[in-house]
Amino acid sequence: MNKNTTKTAVMTALTFAMVAGTAQAGGLERGGYNIDLLFDPSTYAAEATATYVNPQRELNNVEDINAGNGNLNPGNPLGRPNNGIGDTEGYWVPRVGVKAAFGDSIDCMADYSQPWGAHTNPGANWAGANDNIETKIESDNYAATCSYKWDVGQGQFRIIAGGFYQEVGGFKERLVSPPVPALGLSGVGRLDLEGSGWGWRAGVAYEIPEYALRASLVYNSAVDLDNLDGSVDLSKVILGFVGSDPIIGSRYDVSSFASMPDSLELKVQSGIAPGWLAFGSVKWTDWSQLQIVEVNPVSPSPTHPATSLDLLYRDGWTVTGGVGHKFNDQWSGAVSLTWDRGTSHGYGNQSDTWTVGTGVSYAPTENVELRLAGVVGIMTSGSSAPMDGSSSEITYDFGTDIVSAVSTSLKVKF
Repeated sequence: MNKNTTKTAVMTALTFAMVAGTAQAGGLERGGYNIDLLFDPSTYAAEATATYVNPQRELNNVEDINAGNGNLNPGNPLGRPNNGIGDTEGYWVPRVGVKAAFGDSIDCMADYSQPWGAHTNPGANWAGANDNIETKIESDNYAATCSYKWDVGQGQFRIIAGGFYQEVGGFKERLVSPPVPALGLSGVGRLDLEGSGWGWRAGVAYEIPEYALRASLVYNSAVDLDNLDGSVDLSKVILGFVGSDPIIGSRYDVSSFASMPDSLELKVQSGIAPGWLAFGSVKWTDWSQLQIVEVNPVSPSPTHPATSLDLLYRDGWTVTGGVGHKFNDQWSGAVSLTWDRGTSHGYGNQSDTWTVGTGVSYAPTENVELRLAGVVGIMTSGSSAPMDGSSSEITYDFGTDIVSAVSTSLKVKF
């Protein structure tokens, strides 16, 4: 391998450690956006990555503070648990990308990813069932990105531009009314929504291959989901009574609007000694634009009530730093430390997260590279209570919990 290829092998291990280290970010972030494949010096490259993240958040001292919900706390006739409630579910984050160089100046890549998502599943048997039984959000992102580079000083300057199409959908279930098994009524209501939209990215980068130096600044636009639609299913819910006869709800169509956040990310890496590299990144994500997502019935009526998704996020900040080392022509490794500022601030349980990531890269030939990375970290403690404008009716605490992740990747280049 030549000098530049050797340094590139170390950089890919660094990049992989960074990806794994930010696997548990705030808001609805999962894979986020990543265009590092665009910088691969090969004429052609293809990469597939899969990351599994296992957050283990537990809720304690849960109280339903709305007396009209039937006093769901222990010690009452329903006796629902309010401590040690497992709230989170593990999830996979896939990514597939291909890159091609056109001459000495133009590089382009196309990729599929799942940037956003969430899955909480405390179930129906807990003191906060009126707030949440299960919530799941998924996304699909299809992107194309190109860059044009030219010589500036000792290195090369790039202009980066691209676009992406995004599909987002999910559901939420919660206990709306007391269950009545004799009538086949679970009391559970369900909201389903899905939508799509377009976004764009733009950025700049500067590289000096001789020193394995690269600095990039990339902005990703917001994605307006102005066609969000779906349904609310209240067919197993009692909405009220006419005398002693229950009024049972129905399924009806709804519409909404939301914007997935824009973001700005600065990445820097540089050789610091033979076979050694240091790297760092700072990312801002505009999660504060997602506050309360109003969901309105297409045909309003007393039996077709409006609802909402209460997020009440603040902006997210993610800071990563680390070092990487090339051991020989086949093996490289990296270690990283990441801090992610929680997007919850009094409502919700997305507190600050600290993670340590390690990555190893094995290149049996110049054309194939296998990578493996692992992450372990802590999600800090806190508490949650309703905020102005939210429909939540529960309070709870959460302690310091563990998050872990593992990533594997295969890259083929020629």
